[in-house]
Amino acid sequence: MSTYFVGDLHGCFDELQLLLERVAFNPKQDKLYLTGDLIARGDKSLECLRFIKNLGSAAQTVLGNHDLHLLSCAYGIKKVKTRDNLTALFAAPDFGELVEWLRHQPLFVHDPQLGFSLAHAGISPDWDIATAQHCAREVEQILQQGDFKALLSQMYDSQPDHWSPELRGIERLRYSINVFTRMRFCYADHRLDFDCKSPVEQAPPELHPWFALNNPLFSTENILFGHWASLVDYPTPSNIYALDTGCAWGNRMTLLRWEDKQIFSQSAVKKSEISYD
Repeated sequence: MSTYFVGDLHGCFDELQLLLERVAFNPKQDKLYLTGDLIARGDKSLECLRFIKNLGSAAQTVLGNHDLHLLSCAYGIKKVKTRDNLTALFAAPDFGELVEWLRHQPLFVHDPQLGFSLAHAGISPDWDIATAQHCAREVEQILQQGDFKALLSQMYDSQPDHWSPELRGIERLRYSINVFTRMRFCYADHRLDFDCKSPVEQAPPELHPWFALNNPLFSTENILFGHWASLVDYPTPSNIYALDTGCAWGNRMTLLRWEDKQIFSQSAVKKSEISYD
């Protein structure tokens, strides 16, 4: 029995299958965790959603920013972006079923037995695990059982950019969503920045990766996340696992086996190289 983590799929179904074949993934005994953003940009978002959904309890994803945007588009709140390459997904006969399944996925997974925390973008530099879990549950409860359309329609804003326990209502929910699904850089005072998407080495000096700030959690907790493809090959701390390695942008997909921390990589596959025999 093995536990695996894979970075953002972004519709790169073939690369995922090659990785799972390489490690002889067995859904009857193994577990696959995903960092979110299952869809958009690659050409097989429909296949990715169907496959992960059909794995049932053998797979668990967290929600990413592209996943949430898909929900907004599915419920008529936003329009689909052409570059997201989602025509086949929206035309699928099981589209509604897939969207409902996606809406019921968590923002954050913490497993004290296996010793890890999983989020699409990361954990706020002002949170401990209990706060992260509580803030995630607040959002998830509305997405799954509340007025999720109102939440989806109001989440598109970068404020507030700083945590306070006194935050209430949509401001509190929006901060949590932005932390879990959009965060990359922060200022030294822990304010979130959403403008810079550069590699760390090219970022303005006043900006720092969220995991480099002075939260004791970041030196004691194993944290796995995706979202930040330009972190590829950046030397994160040993307990911080950046798993989005830009497969949809022609780089590679990364799979981590948790028990021995072995990394498996699959380069982006050109369509001409794919065989369906």
